[in-house]
Amino acid sequence: MRKREHGLLPNAASLLLCGLLAGLVVAAAAFPAVAMSGLAAKAGSDTFESLPTDIDVLPSPQISYVYASDGKTLLATMYDENRRDVKIEDVAEVMQKAMVAAEDNRFYQHRGVDVKGVARAFVANQNAGGQTEQGASTLTMQYVRQAIAYSAKTPQEVVDATDKTPTRKLREMKYAIDLEKKLSKKEILERYLNIAPFGHGAYGVYAAAHVYFDKDPKDLTLAESALLAGLVKAPGTNDPATAEGLPRALDRQKYVLNQMVGMLYVDQATADAAGKEKLTIVGKRTPEGCESIQRPELGAGFYCDYLRRWWNQQKVFGEDEFQRANRLRAGGYTVIASLDIATQTAAFKYAKEQPFVSKDQQVRMGSQNAMMLASVQPGTGRVLALATNRNFSNDQTQNGANTNPDKKGQKGNYPNTTVPIITGDTDIPGYQAGSAFKMFTAVAALESGLPLATTINTEKQFVSDFIIGPGPATCNGNHYCPKNSGGQSGPYNMWTGFGSSINTFFVPLEQQVGVDHVVDVAKRLGIQFNAKEDARLAADPKGWGAFTLGVSATTPLQLANAYGTLAADGVYCEPSPINEVKDNSGKKVEGLDPKCKQAVDPEVARAAVDMARCPVGDQSATGKCAGATAQYARDFVKRPIAGKTGTTDSEKSATFTVMTKQMAVSGFLTDPDWPETNKDMKHPPVNYAALGVLRDGLAGQPVVQFTAPTKDRAQGKLVDIPSVKCLSVDQARAKVKQAGFSVSVASGQVASQCPPGTVDRTSPAGSTTKGGAVQLVVSKGPGAPAPPYVGGDGDNGNGGRGHNDVFPNGDVPDNNGNGGCPIPWVC
Repeated sequence: MRKREHGLLPNAASLLLCGLLAGLVVAAAAFPAVAMSGLAAKAGSDTFESLPTDIDVLPSPQISYVYASDGKTLLATMYDENRRDVKIEDVAEVMQKAMVAAEDNRFYQHRGVDVKGVARAFVANQNAGGQTEQGASTLTMQYVRQAIAYSAKTPQEVVDATDKTPTRKLREMKYAIDLEKKLSKKEILERYLNIAPFGHGAYGVYAAAHVYFDKDPKDLTLAESALLAGLVKAPGTNDPATAEGLPRALDRQKYVLNQMVGMLYVDQATADAAGKEKLTIVGKRTPEGCESIQRPELGAGFYCDYLRRWWNQQKVFGEDEFQRANRLRAGGYTVIASLDIATQTAAFKYAKEQPFVSKDQQVRMGSQNAMMLASVQPGTGRVLALATNRNFSNDQTQNGANTNPDKKGQKGNYPNTTVPIITGDTDIPGYQAGSAFKMFTAVAALESGLPLATTINTEKQFVSDFIIGPGPATCNGNHYCPKNSGGQSGPYNMWTGFGSSINTFFVPLEQQVGVDHVVDVAKRLGIQFNAKEDARLAADPKGWGAFTLGVSATTPLQLANAYGTLAADGVYCEPSPINEVKDNSGKKVEGLDPKCKQAVDPEVARAAVDMARCPVGDQSATGKCAGATAQYARDFVKRPIAGKTGTTDSEKSATFTVMTKQMAVSGFLTDPDWPETNKDMKHPPVNYAALGVLRDGLAGQPVVQFTAPTKDRAQGKLVDIPSVKCLSVDQARAKVKQAGFSVSVASGQVASQCPPGTVDRTSPAGSTTKGGAVQLVVSKGPGAPAPPYVGGDGDNGNGGRGHNDVFPNGDVPDNNGNGGCPIPWVC
């Protein structure tokens, strides 16, 4: 009793003082000219009147969502704070009431500053010996404090927004009073619900409803609402998803329910029932970033990372990379990626294992060798899939040893890595693609006016004019002298030379059109030359004879897009991982449409694609294919395709790029830790993986035919070859050479009606391009009818379809490799 009596006088004095203080605040609000001299003295030199009234409120951080191209499949969430603003109408009414009951039961009575609350807090704090026991902040003032903190532009402004000083309190009061004049109570409550922290990584009611109960805030029950509302007072210690926090959270829930009863929001029976309700608390933090991909079965972590790095290069999202990265993690964007679910599913499936080849050839997850696959949509550059046999993770504790001898003792990038091995960057320039680069030489030749029928009498080893240093490819002193891996020689044109991948056809062709022209084509088609030595050579490429054989580093994404450019009739588009981006208000972000340009003349592109049908077991529109390094590809996909295999010296990598009009896919098999590996990389795994992606990704889509090249691009101006049947070799050579052709003699002889040792026929027969190569086929005398000449086999020994006379009915194949004649100038 004595203690109570002892406090009567101080309490009375405190109430009187508090009343005066509250009166001063209200008076200052009502009569700004009255100086708050006493309080202002504690706050420094400022007066209440001189404090600002307008808050420069910046948007609070918002979570960004990344979806697949269907706009429904969530791939990743990006955020600094897990928050997504919602309209008050999308929050259950019971949640709105619970928040008011928990934090400010006089919210609808005061005008920003609660005079009674100030007095009550002052008395409580005085009784506590100056220790803060109660605050006097209204819900409006709490919102003001949070908004100022989020809008701070410097560290000092953050300190000023949260420091416990009279100046800060006065400023909050002034802002709150002014805010109440501009916004309705409903608008203030909406802002508060969206900015309040709820613990467990949840900011705002939307994130809280999902983190704790996995539901939208409009679906919250009374019991759930009371629990959530009670967390805001101490979100760290009251976390119901932890064993120590749950009892505190439930005690706080009871307080909120009692407050709601007192405010007549619910009756006692309803509150009691809610308090007894057993809640299922999920307590699941929202995954963030590319390491926490939402659909792990898609293996889309590397795709997500590519999107993130692409975003950081887009000026529309900020002045520098730091600002752009912040926008992605705080801007509340909705990103519709170009990732196609069917294609990505196939890419990850076939990157992990290759079911179409024997088990001893398969490349599994955890292998030091990487199966890397990239898929692009021709004509848009949109990236449809990126996959590899790696986990996108920074946890390398269980990784294998680095295979690079220069990095002995270091961890390798398998099975876990976040290194962009598929798409590359300044530190990952890529890998050699081998003979796939012959395409750039063919395009340069076509641009120079040479038709696909251009014929060269190839040798087993070609002595070029390119001068290089000592090495296995050097002969005749210091000349670059490439060989054919299969030892082929004889006349080849672009169809047969590309189909059989004849090195000694493409190096002289490159020499004829100029390496600078070939490198320029590669650049126009998107090859970047990120390796230091490659960049040096590309800057002055005239002596770079080996370029056509694919010695420059590139990536699956670059090569897929280069070939896709040709499938799109020469329209190059910058690779892009997005279809559309919407800002936090749902407005489409402009300036992100495909960036495309005509890189190659359409007729040149169509001719190049026609040639590229030969290596994959398809047939050119003119039926000129012979030899195929991936003969089975056309029958596997069962639609018109074009493409090219690639192998580097000593098989350090194996590549395969294949395309239709709708999709281009490039697969690489190599060791990313040591691209100079001494391990042989075999083609079947990567070939079938790329084909599987193309087949499965296009399943259900219509078959689209390639456009046939014009006669000028295919055949050029043809010149008749003089008849030399049954002439001696010397006579035939002189006669053909006099007609302006280069002449060679085929190895071996064929049975014919001509005497042994004389010439049976020329190859090609009839006519060829002006100045082209002609080979003399020698007779071994009468015998069985000579088989039709089908040209050289592919360098993997697969063989291929031959010239027109291979087809008994005389038909020229159509775009599907079937009989028929769709091209008038051929018929």
